[in-house]
Amino acid sequence: MSTVKLNELLVVLVEPSKTQQRIIARQLAEIGIRNIEIAGNGNQALTLIADLRPDLVVSTLYLPDMTGTDLVHSLREDADLQQIAFMLISSETRFRYLDPIRQAGVIAILPKPFSADALRVALNSTIDYLDDSELDAGEYAPEELEVLVVDDSPLARKHIGRVLHSMGIERISEARDGVEALARLQQRFFDLVVTDYNMPNMDGKELVDEIRNHSGQASIPIMMVTSEENENRLAAVQQSGVSAICDKPFEPGSVKQLLQQIFAA
Repeated sequence: MSTVKLNELLVVLVEPSKTQQRIIARQLAEIGIRNIEIAGNGNQALTLIADLRPDLVVSTLYLPDMTGTDLVHSLREDADLQQIAFMLISSETRFRYLDPIRQAGVIAILPKPFSADALRVALNSTIDYLDDSELDAGEYAPEELEVLVVDDSPLARKHIGRVLHSMGIERISEARDGVEALARLQQRFFDLVVTDYNMPNMDGKELVDEIRNHSGQASIPIMMVTSEENENRLAAVQQSGVSAICDKPFEPGSVKQLLQQIFAA
């Protein structure tokens, strides 16, 4: 069980609307968040974040001087700030606007308005993200597991890597697409592949098919982490032989549970 408590979290709320600031801050307080700092724009938020090093940034998508996507990218590109958890609250639903922020690695994307239960789930995901307890991988020692992360987004690869590192997994290799992943699988043996679905050259389903049918590591566990929303495509992926599928953004606690199930099998 995590030793991090909700009432210990330091949150920076980024919201230009005074009304929305009060509403969201009140909802956070009702769930148990006591330490909340508020910024009205992206640059003010970046200054606060650099000074305070909060546990979580909660931001709307559209800010006066930048977007929430710009803000999270600024954090992910700063070595001192890149591990800070990020939550988006927005009424935006269009894939082309939300997918870049999913790829950057966020704890949750909540709609406006959101329910108290949805906020509680997202905050629990933050707790799981901050939890550094090791993965229970059965007979496998987490620090000895060889994991290949496959994603065309460098930010997504880093975010997945951070979550895996928090579970005690240290040996992480990366590939930008299915073609590069297959080349790495020919060079060495891995205990787990974590892959995206939508990638250039060779997508996640094609990669799974190649591993299962033409690879010397056909039985390797494969977890797919994806923002793909087409149910028919996801059903085809499940039939091709993945061990688990997680949405982007994913809940770190769910990922840990799925990996424990995979290695206990």
